[in-house]
Amino acid sequence: MSTRPQEAAPSTSRFGRFVSGDGAVAFVMILPAAILFCLFYLWPFVNGFWLSLHNWDGFSDPTWAGFSNYQRLAHDRIFLGALRNNLIFVVAVVVLKNVLGLGLALLLNRALIGRTFFRAAAFIPVTMSFVAVGLLWSWIYNPVFGLLNGALDLFGLGGLKQSWLGDANIALYSIIVVDVWKWLGFHAVIYLAGLQTIPSELYESAKMDGAGPVQRFWHVTLPMMMPIVFINTILGLSGAFVRNFDIVYVLTKGGPNHATEVVLTYMMSKAFQDGAMSYAAAIGYVLFLIVGLASVGLLALMRRQRLDV
Repeated sequence: MSTRPQEAAPSTSRFGRFVSGDGAVAFVMILPAAILFCLFYLWPFVNGFWLSLHNWDGFSDPTWAGFSNYQRLAHDRIFLGALRNNLIFVVAVVVLKNVLGLGLALLLNRALIGRTFFRAAAFIPVTMSFVAVGLLWSWIYNPVFGLLNGALDLFGLGGLKQSWLGDANIALYSIIVVDVWKWLGFHAVIYLAGLQTIPSELYESAKMDGAGPVQRFWHVTLPMMMPIVFINTILGLSGAFVRNFDIVYVLTKGGPNHATEVVLTYMMSKAFQDGAMSYAAAIGYVLFLIVGLASVGLLALMRRQRLDV
C-alpha cells in the first residue's frame, strides 16, 4: 500500500518542476505560434488532401472519389504538357540563374568605378512586382511597337524579328528570360556574399604556385562556393516550380494553345474557371510531392558534398 504514493511522487515532482521551471515558460511562448501553424498550415494541408479525394465544384457537397483524381492526372494531356513545360522552365532557370548570377557576382566583386551603383542597379528588378515586370516585358516583346523588335531593326537584324509571346515554339523561352532577368540580382547578391567570405590567402597561395585566373576559379573559388551553389539551386528550384504563376499569367495566361502552360496556371484554371476544386487540389499535391522530393535530393547531395570535403 505504501509503494503507490512513492511511485507517483517522482512523476508529480517532474510535472511540478516543469510547471514551475523554464519548460512552462517555453511552452507558453511556443503555444501561440503552434496554434497559428496548425490553423493556417497543418489543417489546410490535411483538409486539402482530403478534398483531393473527393469530387467538389466549390458549391455542392463533396462526394467521395478516392484516388480517381490522381489517376486522371496520368492521362491528362494538358497537365502532362504543363508538367513538361515546368521541367523545362526549372532546368533552364536554375542553370541560367546560377551561371549568370555567379558571373555577375564575380564582376561586382571587382574594384570597379561605380561598383555600388551597379550592385544596386542589379538588384532593382528583384524589388519590382511580378505584374509590373510582366507589363514591362509585354511591351518589350510586342511584335508591332516592342523595344526588342525595334532594336533588331535598328541594328539591321530585322530578319530575326519574332512574335516573342505569340509563337508557340519560343514563347516559353521568352518567359524564362523574363524570370531570369527579375531574379538574377537576388542570386548574384548571395554569390557576392559568399565570394567575400573566401580568404584572400588562398588566392595568394594559388598565385605563388603559378595558377592563372581560370585555375584559381576552378580550384579555389568554385570549391569554396559549392554550399552557396546548392543554396541558390534550391531557391531557384522552388521558385521555378511554385512562384512562376504570376509571370506566366501576366504575359501569356498559358497560351498560345497551352504552349506556356505550367502546373500552377493549369491548377488555377481548373479551380476557378472549370470549378474542379478537387481536381485542382490533386494537381497541387502532385506538385508538392515533386518539389519536396527534388529539395530532399538536393539537401542530401549537399550533405554528402560536405562530408566528402
